[in-house]
Amino acid sequence: MSNKVIKIEYTLNDANTKAQLDTNVGGSPLEFITDMGQIIPGLEKELINLKTGDKTDVVVQPVDAYGEYNNEALTTLPKEQFADIELVEGMTLYGTGEAGETVQVQVKNITETEVTIDYNHPMAGKTLMFNVTILDVRPATEEEIQ
Repeated sequence: MSNKVIKIEYTLNDANTKAQLDTNVGGSPLEFITDMGQIIPGLEKELINLKTGDKTDVVVQPVDAYGEYNNEALTTLPKEQFADIELVEGMTLYGTGEAGETVQVQVKNITETEVTIDYNHPMAGKTLMFNVTILDVRPATEEEIQ
C-alpha cells in the first residue's frame, strides 16, 4: 500500500463528558502521512480510505489512542526537588526521561513535603470523538516518506 498525505480539519471531544479537548478549525490544517505513525492509530485507520471533501465522526477507544490510564505512572517526590518552580495542581511540567527524552508530566497533588506527578499522557484513558473534514488527499512523494 502506498503512503498518502492527508490534510484534515478536526474538533476533538471527550466522548464521555462531551468536553472539547482540541480543535484546529479556523487554524492550520493537520497534515500527516499514512503508515508513518504520525497520528493515533484509531483515527488513522478510519481516515485512510476517505477522499477530499468527506466528513466523518470517529470514536477512538483509549487502547487505539493514548492508552489506558496507568495508576503506576504516578510518582511522589520530595517537594525540595521543585524549589525553583511555583507549583500549581494540574500544571504541566517538562523533564528528562531515563533515555534522555523529553517527558511531559502533570502535577496531581502538592503537600507540605511532597509532590505527586503523573507520567500518563493527559488524554490517557479517554475515549475520543473526532469530527473530521478531509481537506486534501494525495500520494506522498519519496522525499516526504523519507
